Amino acid sequence: MIERCAVLARAADEPLAGTAPVATRWAGLEHRAAWPDSVDSHPDPAVAGFVRRAAARGWRVVLIRRPGRRTATGRPRLILADTTTALATTLRIDGPGALADVPLPEAGAPLPGTPVDDTPLLVCTHGRRDRCCAIDGRALAGALVESGEPDVWECTHLGGHRFAPTALVLPTGYLYGRLDPETAATARKTAAAGEVQTALCRGRSTWSHAGQVAELAVREATGLRDANALRVVATDHGAEVHHLDNGRRWAVDLAHDGGGAGPCSTSCGVAVLRREALRVTAVRPLP
Repeated sequence: MIERCAVLARAADEPLAGTAPVATRWAGLEHRAAWPDSVDSHPDPAVAGFVRRAAARGWRVVLIRRPGRRTATGRPRLILADTTTALATTLRIDGPGALADVPLPEAGAPLPGTPVDDTPLLVCTHGRRDRCCAIDGRALAGALVESGEPDVWECTHLGGHRFAPTALVLPTGYLYGRLDPETAATARKTAAAGEVQTALCRGRSTWSHAGQVAELAVREATGLRDANALRVVATDHGAEVHHLDNGRRWAVDLAHDGGGAGPCSTSCGVAVLRREALRVTAVRPLP
C-alpha cells in the first residue's frame, strides 16, 4: 500500500512555514454539484470563464460548499476577500450565468457585496485532487460543524495536501496545516479577533514564500499578533518586515536547507523526494 502524503510529511517533519499559495485575493464560489479535478477545467463554460477572468486580474478561485453536502437553499454565495486590506464581502448570485457581471476590483479597491458577518474558514476537502484532503479534510470540517463552529466551508484545492487537514482563514489569507478541531477553531477565532495564531501556520498568502517565512519568524521573535501590523519587503537574501504602526523594522536572513525537509511526497501516489526548506538564519532589528 502506498503511504499517504500527509503521513510521509509528518514523519519527515517538513516545515509548514512558507508553504501557503501566493494569492492576494480570493474568490470562494458556492458550488453544490460535483467538483471537477481542477476549477480551471470546470465543465460549465460560465464557471470556467469566471475562473479565467479572475486569474487574469490576480484572483484565485476556489469552489466552496457547506460540510457534509448539506442541502442548501437560496441563491449561491460568492465570497470575495482582499488579503492586502483584510476585508471580505459576500454576494448572492442567480447562477453561473451571472458570474460574467461580477466586478473583480484591483488590489486595495472596494469590493462589491456586503461585508461578511463572520470569519470564513475554508477546509480543503478536494478528494479528486488528493485522498488526504478527502479523508482528513472532510473529517475536520464535519467535526467543526458538529462542535458548533460557525462559518465553516469545504473548499477545492488549496495546495499542500501533504499538510492535510489544511485550511484558509479569510479575509486575512493565513493558511494552516496539520489541524485538528481544537487548533482549527483557535485559528478561526484568533482571526476573528484580528490576530494571528502562529502555531501550525503555513503563512499569509499575501506574501511570497520567503516573505511568509520571514513574517512568521518576526511574529515568533516578538510575540506580535495583530494580523495587519506587518508588511513584507523582499531583499536579495531574505526579507525586511516593517511594523506599520510604529516604524520598527526587522531584517530576516534566509537560506535554503537541502536536508531540512527530509524525504516526502507532494501528493498521494507521487514518488518520494527530498525537498528543500527555507531556513531562518537570523532575525535582526534594524535602526
